[in-house]
Amino acid sequence: MADLTKTGGPAGGRARPEAIKAVPVRHPGRWAACAVLLVLAAMFVHMLVTNKAFDWAFIVDNAFRPSVIEGVRTTVLLTVLAMVIGIVLGVVLAVMRLSPNPLVSGVSWLYTWFFRAAPRLVLAILFGNMAILYTEIEFGLPFDAQLADLLGVDIDGTLFSIDTRTFLTGFMAGLLALALSEAAYMAEIVRAGIMSVDPGQHEAAAALGMSRLRIMRRVVLPQAMRVIIPPTGNETIAMLKDTSLVAFVPVTNELFFRLQAVGNRTFHPFPMLVAAVGWYVAITSVLLLGQYFIERHFARGTAGSARPRRRRPWPARGTGTGGGTGAEA
Repeated sequence: MADLTKTGGPAGGRARPEAIKAVPVRHPGRWAACAVLLVLAAMFVHMLVTNKAFDWAFIVDNAFRPSVIEGVRTTVLLTVLAMVIGIVLGVVLAVMRLSPNPLVSGVSWLYTWFFRAAPRLVLAILFGNMAILYTEIEFGLPFDAQLADLLGVDIDGTLFSIDTRTFLTGFMAGLLALALSEAAYMAEIVRAGIMSVDPGQHEAAAALGMSRLRIMRRVVLPQAMRVIIPPTGNETIAMLKDTSLVAFVPVTNELFFRLQAVGNRTFHPFPMLVAAVGWYVAITSVLLLGQYFIERHFARGTAGSARPRRRRPWPARGTGTGGGTGAEA
């Protein structure tokens, strides 16, 4: 009979190896960086609390006045209207840019080139002084005066006219400047999103007999939204900040204008600048939250977007899933 103690086991196997003693890797640089960041954060908080130039009591007393709240509403309204107009016009320009017609594509490229080149502040001031170029804005038959001189008859093709100063108020001039400029940027964003969709999707939809407009609305754009939404969120945040430019038109009921007026009137401009930063950060945080939910909505069905599902428990031994007994032999 074999001696089991000498062979190491019933089958004569080897002894079990010892457990590996894993030594964690040290990262002294990380701890040093954390210590530096904590010191800097503490210094920043100490500066906010102890520096009398902030005058937090003055900020709290004046940053929530009814006039300032009205400025917040005007800023949000400008942002929403400018983005809605910019997105709608940007989609149209993007589709025009992708058109096989060179004239349509060229017009879209020319619009995008001009409004991306012109600064928004300059555009706002330009639209605010449009009355120098046109005293009245008229809608009707084009070249009616030239036709009247050519034919020798009196032709009045004007259907509707309005005084330019009455129509292009400070708010309207700022809105047009922001919206038309935003449309040029949104056109490039939408064009990139449309081009990111596999061309086979368009071909398959066309093979099913769908029209080009329906393919764009039902097939291409829903898939392109995953690419369009993130930069559009950035553009919305940038638009929120660019609304402060309309204070130079001027738009007197805008947030930055109202806070600056309070600072100039009370001879405390710096605390009101801090209040303006706080308001813009608060509104931006709300926009970022909305962007998160919109991105999650359009990311449904993509890899990594689905929530993990709970595993179904295995059936107990001796039970079957198809009505049988599942008995083992």
